Order: sequence, then structure tokens, then C-alpha cells
Amino acid sequence: MLSLGSVLALGGCGSGDAGAGSDGVTLTVVATNYGDGVVKNSESYWNGVNTAFEAAHPGIRLDVSVYDPGEAEAQVAKMVAAGNPPDIAQISGYADYAAKGELYAADDLLSIRVQGNFLPNLVDAGTTGRTQYGLPFLASTRLLYVNKTLFAEAGLQPPTTWAELRSAAKALDERGVKYPYALPLGPEEAQAETLQWLLGGGGGYTGDTGAYDIASADNVSTLTWLRDRLVGEGLTGPVSPDRLNRKAALKAFVDGEAGMVSAPGALVREIARSVEPVAYEAVPMPGRTAGVKTATVGTSDWIAAFRHGGHAAEIGTYLNFLYEDKNTVDLAGTYQLLPVTSSAATSMRANKTYEALWDGLDALGTAQLFPVGKPTWTAVSRNIQETVGGAVLKRGSPEEVLGAIQGKATAAEAASD
Repeated sequence: MLSLGSVLALGGCGSGDAGAGSDGVTLTVVATNYGDGVVKNSESYWNGVNTAFEAAHPGIRLDVSVYDPGEAEAQVAKMVAAGNPPDIAQISGYADYAAKGELYAADDLLSIRVQGNFLPNLVDAGTTGRTQYGLPFLASTRLLYVNKTLFAEAGLQPPTTWAELRSAAKALDERGVKYPYALPLGPEEAQAETLQWLLGGGGGYTGDTGAYDIASADNVSTLTWLRDRLVGEGLTGPVSPDRLNRKAALKAFVDGEAGMVSAPGALVREIARSVEPVAYEAVPMPGRTAGVKTATVGTSDWIAAFRHGGHAAEIGTYLNFLYEDKNTVDLAGTYQLLPVTSSAATSMRANKTYEALWDGLDALGTAQLFPVGKPTWTAVSRNIQETVGGAVLKRGSPEEVLGAIQGKATAAEAASD
């Protein structure tokens, strides 16, 4: 195990190339699989990276286990509970572990060059208690995807305001489109769809001070508009929004049954491999007011490095290698995701192979991320997923639903202090 002095020295300048002083260390890594039945499993990526790394750093070995999304988090939680966390976990959150003092900070691990290469908004999201513990790994942004064929047949242009979106949805509905706007507020991922609409209405999950502000007047107004002007007018399709999950909404778009859907860039992959790919256009999500640009929702997976094994130098050496452009661009491009460093984004933006991702890259730098730096966010997010859809139903009360979510969030914050 490294001495305190060694760790402090690393914190001052990043780990640089720490492999030279390492003898026979094996780092355990838990990673998330981005593949599926068509696109190759992420294990192939990790195998390639690790082979190259071990050849350059013979004193360090990697033991990587790849799990499907959700399962990776569960496996890490089990390992931590058993007192044997992995050295590195690539998962969807980090703040719970950081709050318990279980993680290395970015300063303990990364070179100054790598730290300075992260996009600033991702650094902010990876920071809790004024220290960066979450290292962004891959990201995505949400855009409004419109079915160009359905829009052309109805004589429509992509909407730039809520009023235009509603008008387009009405025109599509009149032409028999099954889902004029697919609104997935079911429990799979309602927190993302909800945030995108809240941002368009001038709100969000937190206020200027960083505290939860879920039941704000702006947020209540936004969900009231959704309830009355979109859902209440039958413009969101045959499945109730509180039961429509993201996968089903995206499938409806891929199948040509939805005129509009808010989605991450991975939708492009689904469209490209469908039997009859729909013609689509991706545009910024509209907001309530004309001429006011709405921030897009951004999401990121995070690398968390656990202190338990005491391998700060070796972890740092590996992560500095992992964040090299060739490694991040390869992984992001394979799975239609976005790199989290400025240099990798520039490289991808200059390569027409990745043209389908350019709109997402352009939006990433100003994207609004979930408040993942809050240790309470996991529980708050789950509550949003399970309950927010009820706010937009015919007899739903946005004020009551958001108020209940805010009450639990406030109580959770107080308990965590």
C-alpha cells in the first residue's frame, strides 16, 4: 500500500507514468457493457486496450469484468459491502462512495494534461464537496429527432418552440400518426425526459444554490403545460406516458410510428440497422419561448477509483493511458456515444466517419447533467422515475407530485448532512 506521503505527492502533480515502480500489481476493474445482440460486446474493447497497456507496462496486470448496465452497479455494491471493492469501477454514479471517503480524487490519479482535457461541465458534474471524484468516461446528449418523411407529408418544419411542437403533433395526429410525440415518462428513464422538458421551461432539478428545487413554479408550469396541451389533447400516442418507457418510445420512432422523440445519439445506431431506416433530422429540443436556446440533457458514465487496495500510482498510470484519444474515440464511435475530452471531441469532429455524432458533440459542451455529485441523487432519481409520470395524466397534479418528490429530496439531504 502506498504511504501517505506517496499519495500526497501524486496529488500535487498527477501520477504520470507510475508503472516503473510497480511490481506484479493486478488491478481489478468492473466495466459496463455497451454492446448488444448486434454490436459487439464491450469486452473486445477492454481486451484490446488492456493488451496494449500491459505490453507497455509489464508490472501491471488488468482483471476486467464486464457487466450489462445496472448489473455493473449491483456488482460493485456487493463488492463494497463485502469489504473488497474493485480498484476501478466504470458505472453510472460515484457520489455515494465519495461521501464515505472510499474514492481517490482526480488529483491523486491523473496528470494535469488529462485533467485539463475534460469538458468543464463534466468536471463540475464529477465534483462533490469541491473535489472531483467522478471521472467522466463516455457521454451522450439528447436531441429532438423528427421523422422527415412524416413531416414532409404534413408540410411541417422541425419545431423551435413548444407551441410549434404542439402544432406539429396535432397535424401528425390528424394524419393518423400513432405517436405524434412519444413521451416516455415510464419508470425506465423518466428522469431524463422530465429534465429535458424542465430545462425548456426555465427550471431544472436544482436552483442557483445547487439545492434541490424540484417543485419550483417553473417546473410546475412545465408539467401543467404537458398535461393540458400535449397529453390531454391526445398527442402522445396510445400508451399512457407514465407507462411508456424509453426503449418502447425509441422503437416506435425506428419503426416509423412516431413523428417526434427526444433521444440520445444511440438512436442513430438503431435506425441504421433497421430493415427500412427512417429518414430523420436531429435538432435542439424546443423550449417554451421563441429565441431562447434550451440546454440539452447530458448524461455520463463515471470512473470511480477505490482507495481500498492502495494502488493509486498504478490506477493513475492505467487511467492516463485509457484517456488517450485513440482509446476514447474508438470506444465512443463503436457505440454511438461521445468522448469526454476536448482533444478526442476535436478528433471525432474532424472525421466524417463520425458525422452522425457531430450534432451531439456540438451540444455536449453546454449540456445540463443530472446532479450526480449529490449522494442523495440515486434515491431522488429513482423516486422521479417511479412517480413523475402521474403528474401529466388527466387527473394528475403537477404541484402535488413535484411537491412530494421535493419533500423526499429535502429529507434525504437533511439526513445526509
